[in-house]
Amino acid sequence: MKTQKFLAWLAVALGSIYFIVPLIATFEFSLRMRRGEYSFDAYRTVFSDGNFQASFSYSMLMAVITIAVITLLVVPTAYWVRLRLPAMRPVVEFITMMPLVVPAIVIIFGYLRLYNSSSVLPLTGSTTGTDLLFLCGLMTLSLPYTYRSIDAAMRAIDVATLTEAAQSLGAGWGTIMFRCIFPNVLSGVLSGAFITFAIVIGEFTIPSLLNRPAFGPYLQLIGANRAYEPPALAIIAFAMTWASIGLLNIVARFTRPVPAKA
Repeated sequence: MKTQKFLAWLAVALGSIYFIVPLIATFEFSLRMRRGEYSFDAYRTVFSDGNFQASFSYSMLMAVITIAVITLLVVPTAYWVRLRLPAMRPVVEFITMMPLVVPAIVIIFGYLRLYNSSSVLPLTGSTTGTDLLFLCGLMTLSLPYTYRSIDAAMRAIDVATLTEAAQSLGAGWGTIMFRCIFPNVLSGVLSGAFITFAIVIGEFTIPSLLNRPAFGPYLQLIGANRAYEPPALAIIAFAMTWASIGLLNIVARFTRPVPAKA
């Protein structure tokens, strides 16, 4: 047992060193912009850059819209499949897995082929239409994670009993959905929201091919032309990702639904 414990802690230590040492080296290099001393000049340069502010604000806006729209689509779908169409669950799960199989570049090329300026619905001919395509691409990428988070939360509650109890009190479908189902799957909704936020902030392929001013292409552009700002941006992006993971763990711990009693 002592040998197994030692090997387990050794594996954890080696894994931590493998991830932490490059991160420390990146952070240390980002502080070397001022010759001969450490400073946060690279971070000040990044935060004062108008392109950084514009790209980050755009990605934040798209993340909020993506989270709102996909939540309003997935929660009723998962609820209805679990309540009325249980035989369709394997089909729905297979469909939601497709974005993990099809690369993002294939998805966006399909969008461009279907909605270019010479098609019946030329969405790429306007800024609003291109933003709509970008939103659809982000929703597609986040669909597997959002659906599974919400479906896992619904497994912990008795959907049929909640629905019957609400209907016996005269509640309509809107009341059932927003006052019974949504509060009980809040942990799954927030888990999917944090994962979606991380996906949107780091997405590069779709916005670059659609020529959208997102944060991912900005990271690539700075990395190709600067020396100290890219490590600073990498640390900032890493901090945002881990903040999302931390919030995800907090939400999963404190908003865990109570299983229905038999």
